[in-house]
Amino acid sequence: MVRMEIHTLPAGPIQTNAYLVLDREAGRAVLIDAPHGVWDEVGPAIEEAGARLEALLLTHAHWDHTGDAAIIQATGVPVYGHEADRPLYENPDIQEPFSIPGFKIPVVHMDHTVAQDDRLKLIGLDIEVRHVPGHCAGNVLFHFPALGTAFVGDAIFAGSVGRTDFPGCSMAVLERSIRTQIYTLPSETRLLPGHGPETTVARERATNPFVSIQEFVGLDHSDEPDVT
Repeated sequence: MVRMEIHTLPAGPIQTNAYLVLDREAGRAVLIDAPHGVWDEVGPAIEEAGARLEALLLTHAHWDHTGDAAIIQATGVPVYGHEADRPLYENPDIQEPFSIPGFKIPVVHMDHTVAQDDRLKLIGLDIEVRHVPGHCAGNVLFHFPALGTAFVGDAIFAGSVGRTDFPGCSMAVLERSIRTQIYTLPSETRLLPGHGPETTVARERATNPFVSIQEFVGLDHSDEPDVT
């Protein structure tokens, strides 16, 4: 049995969830997303545990998920993200119209790009990458099968889904992502989203009012956008 700690760390002006996955015994950790100010919690937690942060995994490039990424990267931690979000990572001023007025959005440089069906090996765990665009072109989820957990960014929430009124968003693409990439995970999988409480695949499949799996069955999807 894999023994890992998962710490939920809401941070930043809109309380974006970061997640620290920590193997205290082995002294290894990985961080998913980096909202503004989260390093003030993560740094001391890593030091107290005598652990080394092996990677920062970014689910997508929206400003509220990346505020401390450059600070963390400067400590020598490699940053992982999807290529489709490179314009937002490297030119964050693009996001000013839908961020907090006057809020400084730092530039993020990816050390490693991830894509659909990639397999990572970090802190001794296998990690499956699934591309779940719609809320953001480069939104990915990181599935840790041994932990029965997927970190899904803003693709889906407990009883809701990510916004699709930003530039580059699409509700049709997001629905397809949820149905083909999230609802196809094992039913008991915990879904840890970018905002709010956790949920499960089974719960969202049965009750999510925005994306019903029943509506998808038997429909013709030939006109849906290509997200590969």
